[in-house]
Amino acid sequence: MAKIIKGKPVADKITEELSKEIEEIQKQGGQPKLATLRVGERGDDIAYERGATNRAKKVGIEVDSLVLPQHISQEDFIEELEKLNNDTSVNGILIFRPLPKQIDESVIKYIIAAEKDIDCFSPLNVGKMAEGDPTGFNPCTPTAVMEILDFYGVEVKGADAAVIGSSMVVGKPAGMLLLNQKATVTTAHSKTKDTAQVARNGEIVVVGVGVPKLVKEDWISEGAVVIDVGINVDEDGNMCGDVDFDNVQEKASMITPVPGGVGSVTTTILAKHVVKAYKQQNQ
Repeated sequence: MAKIIKGKPVADKITEELSKEIEEIQKQGGQPKLATLRVGERGDDIAYERGATNRAKKVGIEVDSLVLPQHISQEDFIEELEKLNNDTSVNGILIFRPLPKQIDESVIKYIIAAEKDIDCFSPLNVGKMAEGDPTGFNPCTPTAVMEILDFYGVEVKGADAAVIGSSMVVGKPAGMLLLNQKATVTTAHSKTKDTAQVARNGEIVVVGVGVPKLVKEDWISEGAVVIDVGINVDEDGNMCGDVDFDNVQEKASMITPVPGGVGSVTTTILAKHVVKAYKQQNQ
């Protein structure tokens, strides 16, 4: 039976460290500040915004939440983003994606100030992630995966890691971060011939595809560490991950639950990145 590795202890540890850092910054007259930029009223965006805002405020980060109308033009969106880029009191900017179809993300990603881009939207930060440059900002969810592995003492160096999913949100960056820590990484995607075999070869298996309970017990080798990044709703209306948790936990050595796993660490990483941005901007 697998050890269930929850996100809360990881988030609590990071939160405690951040609170002390911000206390010191405030003693010196500073104040880290996050600006969130949301278009429209998508339920998942609102839920993430609430979690991110609450976590940031809990550690002492000031938050400005900007909500723009659903049908805003790209020109007007860029104008609002530029205001945040140029506002010296704002250290971190979080844009909720996907943006509506009238706003071209391939344009916007080059406009957000890289030094304030705390969730790795800018190609400059993507490049820094690929190079392992510590001054960049990696995506918050894959970073949360790495924090969980570190917190629970999972040896990444030299491990065979399987990443199921190749999106820029989870799969590709998770693979890069594992590779940066000297894991041997295989990534499975929609055209992979035998995804189950890729998963079986992994001593560490990271799953993020958005398919409820896709990964079954026979996909996992005995004693593997399974990190489930998926958030779905099953046929009974319950939240579940991309891993068939009840069965896979019989075979894995460690497994993250959904809910209560990676997601609970992600907003803490966001807060950590705001503090990092503040420090780099005020060196």
